[in-house]
Amino acid sequence: MEISLKAYGKINLGLDVVRRREDGYHEVKMIMQTVDLWDELTFCDVTTDEIVITSDSSELPDVKDNIIYKACRMMKDIYGIDKGVHVTVDKHIPVAAGMAGGSADAAAALKAMNMLFGLNLSDEQLMEHGVKLGADVPYCIMQGTALSEGIGEILTPLPSMPDCLIVIAKPAIGVSTKWVYQNLKVDLLEEHPDIDGMVDALKTGDLKGITDRMANVLETVTIPANPVIDSVKKLIAENDSMGVLMSGSGPTVFGIYDNRDKELAQRVVDMLREKDEIQAAYAVNPYNIRRGM
Repeated sequence: MEISLKAYGKINLGLDVVRRREDGYHEVKMIMQTVDLWDELTFCDVTTDEIVITSDSSELPDVKDNIIYKACRMMKDIYGIDKGVHVTVDKHIPVAAGMAGGSADAAAALKAMNMLFGLNLSDEQLMEHGVKLGADVPYCIMQGTALSEGIGEILTPLPSMPDCLIVIAKPAIGVSTKWVYQNLKVDLLEEHPDIDGMVDALKTGDLKGITDRMANVLETVTIPANPVIDSVKKLIAENDSMGVLMSGSGPTVFGIYDNRDKELAQRVVDMLREKDEIQAAYAVNPYNIRRGM
């Protein structure tokens, strides 16, 4: 049996860190948004008891450090699956970019194992497994627009983001999420994003109300260590975006444009692609339809 699934990336329209817990985890309050940029993963069950992952990307971690491998192995161990799986990854979401590419791939792996081996698990059950792999994995199973709280596992679906264009730029650097959170001084943060106000703007379909509130406290760590992020933000801002922000722990930057500004958005993408310091640039739409991968 062979199954092909799309694993969609995400951006953070707003990201706040509320506190650092005694166990070392950080409590967050953020707005997650799936975007129409995806990896395509093909899963095939095999009779031998092995997990094999191949990809067109040289950036994926070695097999046993790969979150796709970990997701498949976890499901095999929990449900006593003696057959194996071969996974082919057609990679489009940039690696180490703050777009949950790894988490999205893990979410796809959990869904594929559920389908391949007839486990009949609900999305809620898959999300319970997913949080063991990473805080963003439950969201990547759910997709759409959501308020994320706790360590990322408490998810509240929100109304879809209004139609718009999202210009995404990934600088040619990688950023460690672990390093960013380790160096975040939560107690010294002077400003916090208005996440509640953004939720209200989503409920009324107010795109400007959303873009006016875009903020990410992790910028206080990532940008000083990687000034190229600030340069990319300025370039997008200077080209009439409604709002611009770093996604997640970075280094990816995104800008929001009105749907009527398609030509402008594409010109900005073309401009970004000419920059040596930019690894990839895209103009995409929000992925607002909650449906199975």
